[in-house]
Amino acid sequence: MTASHLSREDLKALIRTVPDFPKPGIQFRDITTLIGHHQGMAASVHHLAELAGAAGAEKIAGMEARGFIFGAAVAVQLGIGFVPVRKPGKLPIDTIGIDYALEYGTDRLEMDPGAIMPGQRVVMVDDLIATGGTALASAELLRQAGAVLENALFVIDLPDLGGAARLREAGIEVNTLMEFEGD
Repeated sequence: MTASHLSREDLKALIRTVPDFPKPGIQFRDITTLIGHHQGMAASVHHLAELAGAAGAEKIAGMEARGFIFGAAVAVQLGIGFVPVRKPGKLPIDTIGIDYALEYGTDRLEMDPGAIMPGQRVVMVDDLIATGGTALASAELLRQAGAVLENALFVIDLPDLGGAARLREAGIEVNTLMEFEGD
């Protein structure tokens, strides 16, 4: 079976679940087993690239850090550019940024203000959507930079945490390769 023929259920079987990490009661969904499996990684990128292409992506944006893994690979497969959304202080130029709330405190995301042409159709790609805080902040930052951002793609959705629903409320269509309930 070739990589592009691995189904989403095949891919889901490649995700390792680590109980009680990072604290008791959490079922951590570890993608390292997926990205370490050549056919699984290739199939994941293939499925995501099909979705991004259908959405008319002109650029792919990925959030640090695992969004870089999947987003850059999708961009390469589609033959388009990749925009990294970074943690603060990682870019050697003047940046635009956004502060956003975490459960305890705040964080910041930054990007190159010239990475996107005004009106350019950008699709966000990341490994996992949980509460949606980072994805919503990234979407706001990309839109500030001039992106038309109507689609976000994730390998994993944890629907009980509500992140995908929050993105949809912000006018962003969400597609995922798999879901894990009860997390």
